[in-house]
Amino acid sequence: MTPGGGPARTLAHVGVLATLSMLAVCVCSAAVLTARWPGSAALAAVLIVPLLLPLRGLLRRDRRTHAWATLCVAPYFIYGLTEAVANPAVRPVAAAILFASLALFVALVTYLRLSRPLPAAQDAPIP
Repeated sequence: MTPGGGPARTLAHVGVLATLSMLAVCVCSAAVLTARWPGSAALAAVLIVPLLLPLRGLLRRDRRTHAWATLCVAPYFIYGLTEAVANPAVRPVAAAILFASLALFVALVTYLRLSRPLPAAQDAPIP
């Protein structure tokens, strides 16, 4: 757990909320895109499992988890962008995925910037 308060703590909460909203969007998109049960369950699992992996570290405000969780967001951004361009029937769902992935990425990166440890003072003797 990284100590710190104020904006860093608030952004940690925003990151968790963005992750939960991304989970909700993925469940809704799986329900909208595939109406049949096996297909929707498989799509939901593929979309949800990568978001559940960093959730524990995000809740504990671990900087390393925030760093590698940014890599988990890229496939959602690519998926949302591809569906928004190529498939007009699911554009609203794709736009929601795109917006949620961008919000999550910005929250993660901003938390990393604000919770950066201060550089140690150098105690070098003055000649």
